[in-house]
Amino acid sequence: MKIGVIGGGQLGRMLALAGTPLGMSFAFLDPAPDACAGALGEHIRADYGDQDHLRQLADEVDLVTFEFESVPAETVAFLSQFVPVYPSAQALRIARDRWFEKSLFKDLGIPTPAFADIQSQADLDAAAGTIGLPAVLKTRTLGYDGKGQKVLRTAADVAGAFAELGSVPCILEGFVPFTGEVSLIAVRARDGETRFYPLVHNSHDSGILRLSIASSDHPLQALAEDYVGRVLEHLDYVGVMAFEFFEVDGGLKANEIAPRVHNSGHWTIEGAECSQFENHLRAVAGLPLGSTAKLGESAMLNFIGTVPPVDRVVAIEDCHLHHYGKAFKAGRKVGHATLRCADRATLEERIAAVEALIAHD
Repeated sequence: MKIGVIGGGQLGRMLALAGTPLGMSFAFLDPAPDACAGALGEHIRADYGDQDHLRQLADEVDLVTFEFESVPAETVAFLSQFVPVYPSAQALRIARDRWFEKSLFKDLGIPTPAFADIQSQADLDAAAGTIGLPAVLKTRTLGYDGKGQKVLRTAADVAGAFAELGSVPCILEGFVPFTGEVSLIAVRARDGETRFYPLVHNSHDSGILRLSIASSDHPLQALAEDYVGRVLEHLDYVGVMAFEFFEVDGGLKANEIAPRVHNSGHWTIEGAECSQFENHLRAVAGLPLGSTAKLGESAMLNFIGTVPPVDRVVAIEDCHLHHYGKAFKAGRKVGHATLRCADRATLEERIAAVEALIAHD
C-alpha cells in the first residue's frame, strides 16, 4: 500500500518509519526543498494548492493523510474527489479554525474558557470588557508553538493588539488559572472502534512543548475519554487525534484539538505497545488497531534549536534519540528523546539527565 502524506516534516517522517515495516511506501507533497520526510519516500515538491501535483499524488497512492493542520481544508476536499483522505476535510476545517473548534466544544457540552470571535479592534475592545483580563488573543488559523497569539494583561496590551496579530480573524479566550496541562491521544478506525492512550502531562516554554510525561491511572482519564469520544463520533473521525486540556478545579477545560499525530504522543514510539504513528496508519488503512497500553513509565523531551551530542544522549540508559534531519535553527523542533523505565523515580532521574544535556548544549 502506498500512502500519500500532505506535508513532509518530522511527523510525516515518523509516519513513514512506522509504516515501512507494515509494507507501506510513502509519497510526500511539500513545497520545501529540504522536507525532512523526503528521505523516506517520494517527495513531490509543490504548494498545497497546486491541483496538478495534487492530482499526481492522488494517481500514485491508495489513500492520503496529512501531518499538520496548516494544510488548507480545500486541498483535502479536492483530493477526496479522487482518492480516500483521512481525516476528512470537515474535521480539518473545524480543527484548524479556533472559532469553529471552540464552538463545536460548546455544542457538544465540553467545558471551555470563555471565548469571543474577533474581527476588528472594536470587537476586541468589547470582548475584553466582557470576558475580562487577563485573556489570550489568538489568530483563528495557522498559529502554533506560541506563534499567532498574545497574552493581554492590561488595557494597554489590548490597544492595537488586533493589528499586531495582522488584522486577521482572531479569537479572544479568557485566561484559565489551570493547575496543569494535559493531552489525550486517541485513535478511531474506519469502523468506529476507538482507543485511547494514557493522559499526558505537558510542560511548555514560550508556547513550545518541552516535556511530556505519560500518566498512570490519572483520575481524569475517563472524563477526558468521554470528551474526546464526543468529538470523534460527531466528526465520524478516522485516524489519530490529540486533544489538549487545562486541568481546572478538579476537572478539564478544552484547549484545542490537533487532527493528526501529535508532539505529546511521541513517547508512544518506545513507551506503548503500538505507537500513535502506527495506529494512525492502521486506522486510515482499515487495519485492526493496536494496543495503546503503556510499557512501564515513559516521557518525551523535545530538542529545540539543536540536538545534543548523540553519544551523550544514548549513553543515558533506555534513552532513545529521534533526530529529524532538519537544519538547526532557534525555536525549531529538530529532534526528541523518549525515555522508558520501570518506575517513576528512575524516570525523573533520567529526565533530569536529558535536561542537563539540553542546558549544557
